Formats: sequence, structure tokens, C-alpha cells
Amino acid sequence: MIFGNYKNRVDLVDAKEFSFVRQPVFLLILMAFAMPMAFSVWTALLNNFVVEMAGFTGVEIGWLHSIREIPGLLAVGVIFVLIFVREQLLALLSLILLGIASGLTAFFPQFGGIIILTFLASIGFHYFEAANQSLQLQWIDKKVAPQTLGWISAVGSFSSLIAYGVLVITWKAFNLSFGFVYVTSGAITVFIAVLCLLLYPSFESPRAQINKMIIRRKYWLYYALQVMSGARRQIFLVFAAFMMVEKFGFQVHEVTILFLLNFVVSMLFAPIVGKAISLFGERWILIVEYVGLTLIFLAYAGIYYFDWSVTVGIILFIANHLFFSMSFAIKTYFQKIADPYDIGSSVAVAFTINHIPAVFLPAILGYMWIVEPSGIFFMAAMMAISSLILAFFVPRYPEPGVETILKIRKNNRK
Repeated sequence: MIFGNYKNRVDLVDAKEFSFVRQPVFLLILMAFAMPMAFSVWTALLNNFVVEMAGFTGVEIGWLHSIREIPGLLAVGVIFVLIFVREQLLALLSLILLGIASGLTAFFPQFGGIIILTFLASIGFHYFEAANQSLQLQWIDKKVAPQTLGWISAVGSFSSLIAYGVLVITWKAFNLSFGFVYVTSGAITVFIAVLCLLLYPSFESPRAQINKMIIRRKYWLYYALQVMSGARRQIFLVFAAFMMVEKFGFQVHEVTILFLLNFVVSMLFAPIVGKAISLFGERWILIVEYVGLTLIFLAYAGIYYFDWSVTVGIILFIANHLFFSMSFAIKTYFQKIADPYDIGSSVAVAFTINHIPAVFLPAILGYMWIVEPSGIFFMAAMMAISSLILAFFVPRYPEPGVETILKIRKNNRK
């Protein structure tokens, strides 16, 4: 291990004796707070920045997001990086890269410069997400995972809420520039990540993770849900916000208010989702999510087909984000069926699978956007319906050996 001794190593069992702010869960909370400071601000400013400063159309924005997702497609490389770097250290170094790259965005307002910095920031974001998701599933007890993940998600939303709130208040009042906001937000992420490097030991999982690529047949449903989730999410992230700028002429502070409302709702809603997963199980939460997303994407198409007002667009944007906040049910479903020894490897593989459609969809759909924007949202609705069908295969009580309802029927026949 090249970086194995960068800090004292502490077993997770021994870490339970620490005060709460020194425990692994609090480190996950700090990382959840740090990441949106850079990424959420980058997202909020992006559409206005590329339109106003670089003259992007749907074609360029599509290519930008396709290239941005390439590191996600290569997230399986995390498995090989972990031969040399522990997941905890990798997550923090990735946060630092995200903060630096996003902070420099405004200094290169050309297509080439934006693409390169976006690619670097994306490496930081995706490698952080892959390592962080693995750490969450290893460090959090299954019995409290839904509630804990709900609260961690709420912390991420609260972080975005702070960033967006400050941006809304100060953008016009102080005539802020893109450069100042990008640098400030990126620096905050870097600062928190460095503090975490200095203040926390290296937490040791009792189960050493397998450092090779593993694709298991028994996880097929988890992989399928990840593919569909990645495809739908890309359509929302790329084209829903771009629609608000291009069709309705939203300015930076207006887009930021929209994101602000989203994260207020998510911050309040995520813990409720965690509790609901504990009560009703992942199956019913995923079914509700996909029914809601199907209706929302059909309504998005109606904005162009029937020329609905900006109010409808705002309502759908917030509702869309609300239903997406239920998606961590996929995480807890996998945690319940997974072999503890290959969580890290399996999460990295699933993260890569999630990004397969994310690489080619934005670029292709960018050309469709110019011709028929509503067609993109009709396609997203079909994807949500496909996910709904898959959700019915999730057992009410998933566990190793009972990964899908097909396994239940097979076991009953024996």
C-alpha cells in the first residue's frame, strides 16, 4: 500500500468508542457536506455560463455532458486504484480534485477549456461517488442504513441549500462574477477535504474488499436498475435545467432559486424516505418513484407539445428532484443482498454500468433537442416505465439468496 500509513489505522469496532464527531459516520457526513459545495454550484451556474460566455447550443451542451460522464464509465478503474490507495483516502483526494477543477472553470470560457476542466472535475466527482458509496455500505449497519443514508442525503441537500441561498442573495446584490463564485465554492470543498485528511484516522473495515472486477449473475437486477437510473438521470440533469434557461430565459439567480427550492424539499424529504424504506421496503418505494417519474416526464413533453407555462416547468422540476431523492433505495436493496467482501468491487462495477447510457445519450439527444425537444422527455418516460417493470422483481424482504422474486419462486418449488 503506497498510501496505507498516511494515518493511524483504527478498526470500525474500536471506532464505536470515539465521540460521535470522530466516528466514521460523521466523516461520511462531512464528505456529504463538502461535495455539493463545488458540484452543486458548478451545476447551478453551468447552463448560464456556457450560454452567456461560450455560446453553447443543445449540441455543445450534449457533448459536454457526454464527455463529463466518461470518468463515470471508467469508474471501474477504482478497483485497480484501490490496490495502491485506500477507499477513504481516494474519496478525499477525489474531493480535492473536484474542488480545484470546478474552481478554475470560469478562467477557460472556451469549448476546449470547459471540456478539459469538466473532465477533470468529473474524475474527482465520480471517483469520490464510487468510493463514498462503497464506504457507506461498509461502515453503516444494515439495520439503520435506510435512516442513516436518509440523513446523510439530507446533509448533502443542506449543503446545497447553503450554497444556493448565499448565491441567490449575493449574485445580483454584489454583482458577482462567475470566476469569484466558482473559485470560492471549489476552495470550500478543498478545505473540508484537507481537514478530513488531517483530523481522521484510516478506518479499517473488518472485511477486506476484493480488488478485482466482479460481475455476479445474482446481482443482475441491481445492475439493470442502475443502467435505467443512469439514463433517466442524464436526461433530467442535462435537459431539464437547460430548458429553463433556453425556453423560459431563466437567469443565474433564478436557476439558483430553483435548485434552492429543490434542496429544501430534498432535505426535508430524504429522512422520511429512509423511514419509509424501513417500514415498507425498497420494492414499494421504487415502484412509487418510477410511477411518479413516468408522469413527470410525460408532463415535461407536454410543455413543448402544448406550450405550457413556466409555472408548470417549475413544478415539474421540483417534483422530478423529489422523486429522484428516493433512488437511494437501490443502495439499501444492494446492501441487503450483497456479499460483504465484494461490496467495493460490485459498487464500482455498478457505478460504471450506471454511466454506460450517460456517455452516449447526451451527445445523441443534443441533436434531437434541436429538432424535437418533447421527444427526449417521451423517451425518458419509457425508461421510467421500464424501471417500474424491474421494480416488481425486487423482493419485499431481500437478502442473500433472495435477490429477486424469481429466487423466491425457485426456492418454493424445491
